[in-house]
Amino acid sequence: MSEADPLRGKQVVFLSWRDTRNPEGGGAERYLESMAAGLVERGAQVTIFCAGHAAAPPEEVVDGIRFVRRGTKLSVYLEGMRALRRGDLGDPDVVVDVQNGLPFFSRLVTRKPVVVLVHHVHREQWPVVYPGLTGHVGWFIERRLAPLLYRRSQYVAVSRATRSELRALGVRGPRVAVVHNGTDPVVPVAGGKSPTPMVAVVGRLVPHKQVEHAIDAAVTLRATHPGLRLHVVGGGWWEARLRDYAGARQAGDTVVFEGHVDEERKHEIYERAWLLALPSLKEGWGLVVGEAGMHGTPTVAYRDAGGTQESVVDGFSGVLVSDRAGFTAAVGALLDDVEDRERLGRGARVTSHAFTWGHAQESFATVVRAALEGRRLDAQDPALRP
Repeated sequence: MSEADPLRGKQVVFLSWRDTRNPEGGGAERYLESMAAGLVERGAQVTIFCAGHAAAPPEEVVDGIRFVRRGTKLSVYLEGMRALRRGDLGDPDVVVDVQNGLPFFSRLVTRKPVVVLVHHVHREQWPVVYPGLTGHVGWFIERRLAPLLYRRSQYVAVSRATRSELRALGVRGPRVAVVHNGTDPVVPVAGGKSPTPMVAVVGRLVPHKQVEHAIDAAVTLRATHPGLRLHVVGGGWWEARLRDYAGARQAGDTVVFEGHVDEERKHEIYERAWLLALPSLKEGWGLVVGEAGMHGTPTVAYRDAGGTQESVVDGFSGVLVSDRAGFTAAVGALLDDVEDRERLGRGARVTSHAFTWGHAQESFATVVRAALEGRRLDAQDPALRP
């Protein structure tokens, strides 16, 4: 990178509740660390502050990125404010506050430029994950308090759908940039598609991923599709509930829980699957869509799930549906129609190459450079267009 890059020597601190080594880490954390790596490549000094967990030490440096881990899933926000205020994270030139429902309230403890990174708005998720008063308080903070606190800050949304959601919360004006996810290069695997019907679900096993919808679809369709298997890849605190649910539905060997798998096994499943089922209630983007697409595997997802409106091109790289019955019907139709499935698979492969991590990193770096200069960018800025 150019020695004259304004980012060279600048300190950037990311505040995030998780990292990719956290057992609950997922696509949002993959995005975060990719953006951080892009800033390091451009000469910045980057620190990621996140919650502590048994899978990694309290502090370490990985690929030039300093990780500082303190607190728990909830106390990480208070710990992050303390660490930033006390200078434990250095003297940052820019702070990136990753708002996964709750912000880190960084505006209260620093006068440096703050960039707010949002994957999606959690309106639908609060009552599912935190029913009752806790969910109401969380939604109040996200809906009312955060937009007020960060009213002069630059925002980054990972999709146009998220940008629209933020605008509905009052985050308006020329300060919401859109920086899409990229797609990792495909991991070569042999074997091709499974000779018998195979559907994959890949992601964290938590309530709002609604894996139950895919289980129901598989149980319904197995009578007309002999040998149908639904492979559920990933882990999470909802896994025991899902296993109980599959048992109650008498799924038997129709549903295969793979658990946490390595990259090779994950891509083998993408390669062999006829379809990727993504019944999630809300996605910022849906990183798994591009990963499956690299293997020519189309996706069935919900139309109103946020970023899926962009990561899945309806009728070209997959199918978007409106309700649970439509989800089952779409999966069944594609299992029956090999020509349409292969057509969508070709579209999925094309779409997966349309968004690269390289472009995303440069776009994010452009936003940070502007923040250093006191400028704010909007989604329409030419430098941010894919």
